[in-house]
Amino acid sequence: MTLVMIFGALLLLLFSGLPVAFALAALGTLMLLVEGLPLVMVAQNLHGALDNFVLLSVPLFLLMSNILLKGGVGRDLFAAVQSWVGHWPGGLGIAALLSCGLFSAISGSSVATAATVGTVAIPEMTQRGYAKSFTLGLLAAGGTLGILIPPSIPLIIYGVITEESIGKLFLAGIGPGLLLLALFCVYAALYAKFTSAHQPTPKATREERRRATWRALPPTVLAIIMIGGIYTGVFTPTEASAVGAVLAFVLTAFLLRTLTRETFVAAVRQTLSTTIVLFLVIIGAKIFGKAVTLYQVPMMISQLVDTHLESVAMFLLVVALILLFIGLFLESLSMLLIMVPMLIPSVLALGIDPIWFGIFFVVLIEVALITPPVGLNLFVIQAVAGTNLGTVIRGVSPFIILMLLAVIVLWLVPSIVLYVPFELN
Repeated sequence: MTLVMIFGALLLLLFSGLPVAFALAALGTLMLLVEGLPLVMVAQNLHGALDNFVLLSVPLFLLMSNILLKGGVGRDLFAAVQSWVGHWPGGLGIAALLSCGLFSAISGSSVATAATVGTVAIPEMTQRGYAKSFTLGLLAAGGTLGILIPPSIPLIIYGVITEESIGKLFLAGIGPGLLLLALFCVYAALYAKFTSAHQPTPKATREERRRATWRALPPTVLAIIMIGGIYTGVFTPTEASAVGAVLAFVLTAFLLRTLTRETFVAAVRQTLSTTIVLFLVIIGAKIFGKAVTLYQVPMMISQLVDTHLESVAMFLLVVALILLFIGLFLESLSMLLIMVPMLIPSVLALGIDPIWFGIFFVVLIEVALITPPVGLNLFVIQAVAGTNLGTVIRGVSPFIILMLLAVIVLWLVPSIVLYVPFELN
């Protein structure tokens, strides 16, 4: 009964229009006061929520992402990939998806990935006759790769919550990220094969490929330096974020000369704005998490699992259904901060690998990025394209099915997640 009341109160606050951070903090504070605990515990949790060196990587990755966005790096990546695959069936769609994958590897942000590649790819694809709903859905879905392909901000937060190795989580995200990318590309090729509305792209000449590839080489090298440094142990993920931010500034300001003082200031302001929102949610979730722990909510959930869910498969199915439901009205980070602390005891009790579960969880919250009414990528692509939201929603439907298919594949073949981190460590 207590469990139902807590979640009922949380849903009521969220549906009332109160921001997620304040809803979590308010409910957590009220729960502590009901137990007769002093308000000083709220202040202690407020400080403790951000007292983690690893969290420093979040604003630095965001800064790097925004600098690259303002510096027009997405345009160079798309032009290079398009020169190689643009003439294939569905080549422009495949080029857009591969560009999303490449930009994800240097940004860690789904919103930045969708906005950066979408700004360049949407006009090109619509000009070539691709259906608008397909184009917008493809870019919205491609953007979700930003929180799976490392570096990934949600995987950093998951690692902080569960105290798992962020390096291993990053490694574990490679296989599933490539799997999703492959599924999306196959769908784009099949769509192009069975529809004839679009015009094929002429094959680029060798010289055009050389120039485009040379232009896109610096950001590609940036990704290799940053991620390679993490995997080889040269620097930690937090240090990698600092290296990436500095290199992104040098690349766009001095090498490509696409970053001006005004765009740099805009990138810093956007980073500050996003960081404040994220950290407020983290603080609210920390207060709420302390309260639900005192109310023994994780223990209640574990008991429910032990009583009613006898198999790992049934537990994962229930978790998936819950995440798909709450993803309709919560964004990905809030889902992560609310659900993971309550689910992780049951995960460990059932013998599920926490690294595998982290990837499973992130793939499911990726779906939340493209499901209405609060899917962030839907609004980003809508803003970039200047169209109505319904067109974007129609376009993402096949990609949601593909993402759920990927979840099933990851359950049936867990080595896709676990092979790389445990093979290299």
